Amino acid sequence: MNWVAEWLKPARDMGDAAPVFLKKFELTKPVHKAVLYVTAMGVYEAELNGQRVGDFLMAPGWTSYQKRLQYQKYDVSALLKENNELFITVGKGWYHSHLMDWEISEDYQKIIESPLGLLAQIVITGEDGQEQVIGSDGTWAVSEGPVRFAEIYDGEIYNANIKPDSPEYVEVFDGPWDTLIPQQGEVIRAQERLAAARIFLTPKGETLVDFGQVVTGHVKVEVDAGKGDVVDLSFGEVLDREGNFYNDNYRNAKCQYHYICRDGKQAFEPQMTFYGFRYIRVNCFPGGVKAVTPDSFTAVAVNSDMKRTGCLTCSDPLLNRFFDNVIWGQKGNFLDVPTDCPQRDERLGWTGDAQIFSRTACLNFDVEKFFTKWLADLEADQGEDGGVSTVIPDVRKKHISGGAAWGDASTVCPWQVYLAYGNPEILKNQFESMCRWIHYITIKTEDEYLWTGYPRHFGDWLGLDAPSGSYKGSTRDDFIASAFYAYSTSLIVKAGKVLGKDVAYYEDLYRNIVVTFRKTYPDYRTQTECVLAAYFGLAEDPQSAADQLAGMIRDCGNHFETGFVGTPYLLHVLSDYGYEELAYTLLLRKEYPSWLYQVTRGATTVWEHWDGIMEDGDFWSADMNSFNHYAYGAVKDWVYTVAAGIRTVEEAPGYAKVKIAPVPDSRLEWLKADLDTRHGHISSCWKKSDGYWRYEITTPVEADIIINGRSHLVSAGSYYFYSPIKE
Repeated sequence: MNWVAEWLKPARDMGDAAPVFLKKFELTKPVHKAVLYVTAMGVYEAELNGQRVGDFLMAPGWTSYQKRLQYQKYDVSALLKENNELFITVGKGWYHSHLMDWEISEDYQKIIESPLGLLAQIVITGEDGQEQVIGSDGTWAVSEGPVRFAEIYDGEIYNANIKPDSPEYVEVFDGPWDTLIPQQGEVIRAQERLAAARIFLTPKGETLVDFGQVVTGHVKVEVDAGKGDVVDLSFGEVLDREGNFYNDNYRNAKCQYHYICRDGKQAFEPQMTFYGFRYIRVNCFPGGVKAVTPDSFTAVAVNSDMKRTGCLTCSDPLLNRFFDNVIWGQKGNFLDVPTDCPQRDERLGWTGDAQIFSRTACLNFDVEKFFTKWLADLEADQGEDGGVSTVIPDVRKKHISGGAAWGDASTVCPWQVYLAYGNPEILKNQFESMCRWIHYITIKTEDEYLWTGYPRHFGDWLGLDAPSGSYKGSTRDDFIASAFYAYSTSLIVKAGKVLGKDVAYYEDLYRNIVVTFRKTYPDYRTQTECVLAAYFGLAEDPQSAADQLAGMIRDCGNHFETGFVGTPYLLHVLSDYGYEELAYTLLLRKEYPSWLYQVTRGATTVWEHWDGIMEDGDFWSADMNSFNHYAYGAVKDWVYTVAAGIRTVEEAPGYAKVKIAPVPDSRLEWLKADLDTRHGHISSCWKKSDGYWRYEITTPVEADIIINGRSHLVSAGSYYFYSPIKE
């Protein structure tokens, strides 16, 4: 991109108000094409001749700003006139909002303290072929606009009576140039719009609007008001046990929306922030809260524009609701980065959550571009020693690595994306980063061929066997770390062979890790230790580890005790080693702890804690209790790949060939999975039919269909099979 524009900022400090940059220009020749290129140090919204430019929200998105700043281009040919007015509002966004109360890095502090900046130019090609460039420079002006305050955590204040009609001088400054890159990830757009499901008074007498679904996004408000009337809203995910508004779990995030009306009928919605919510509390409304009607409010879901690719349905309504919850959780947390949650004072790209969920993410949606962009940020923020932060983009104090299972997002995510889409480019882009992560472990460990002595692991986070007062399960940190050391090394071997790399060093390293692991950890003390030993192929006898796991689960009354690390692989280990029935028992369990317990408590997304709302109606905690936390939704990949049986073949990634080995269970009448791949549509369905299982399978490619242990090699087409139902 050839930039002739200059970086602009207001000549004076405008406080919390979002500056509006203005440019008027005339055209004297017919226009063939006009393209606006724009980015900002902050978030921006452009308007040309009274029309919003594009539908990208929260542009230019969130990247590792020190090294990568995206710019966007828009075709504005149809918006041009003879006399033109361009307005671009710049808000704080992720660039300038004070993210978290934790200690942030010096680099990110410098970003926060830098000015709100704009870089823009319109490249106009006339019908005569001549090119004209109108770039941001000292001839532009700036004015305070109606956005009086806007931050990621705290929300937005908007005064509709303020117009950007008092132009002031701009100042040209030396903004970032070397870091500019074209748009890489999926754009952020408004998606579903949800009407108010009900409006009601709480026992405290507060007026609440319920949209019936936890969403990430904002609220559109329509009102007939007088000048100076106020709409003031607060946001929350759940009600307390008495049915009152509750958002203490948002911690220090104010999540406000305060709108000062102009005179007359008007519709409005926030421009420069987003919220996580199901309920809004109407604190103030023109005509009083009694004037609030369902037509006044619409919830607007906002997320990265990912194409839906996978769908699961079955005969169990609770399980269907859970499938939907996983979808809503992914959408709500895939807003340019894979966040842990979209509501409280966090909303960060936690690497552990992304790693855990990556395979399921690739089944639900087409996330190739999404992960390509985020993994590039991971590589950009990776330490010189190879360490990977707990969150990407890295806003925390430097040199704090995420430790095992978190830093392993650098290896697991690229591999899962490659398997899902068959494009080796993701491995090519990330291979050096993958190797650097293993180097980091190698230099940080206290024992050769293990990862020991590291003080910063999250362990089996939120494991139910955690000691009192701890968030970490009882699984040994060094056990988890060494297991992932082996797993990530094995993925480097696989990735290297795809790319034609010499991976002899990593093959030797992997063999030595496995041998040392088996000598060091001959016994397994927790469910998660059994899971990792079996799933990662580290146990001398994986069947014995799976047997022990099944025994532990039964001894607990048929429930699991695994946390973030063990849960994604739990059902896989059970079904891989002959415990399919037990795996289904856990999946279909309704009592705490279980996936369906949340559904019985009214969940519409996946919770951070198995008992975020406890059986007595109280909350687990106000400190760390998100009700839109997608990680435990990772179990959905077991339903796709085992229950429905749709599996990738490593030798033919991207579903160029496919293995379909469904595993039905008599507690369900039927189950169906649909998956759109790069090679076409795959469908796998099983249903009860006169004492038999009837299988209906469609494949667009060669497939190995395994029914009741018998293999059927088939070409593209639709097929029907039967097997007896075993009660």
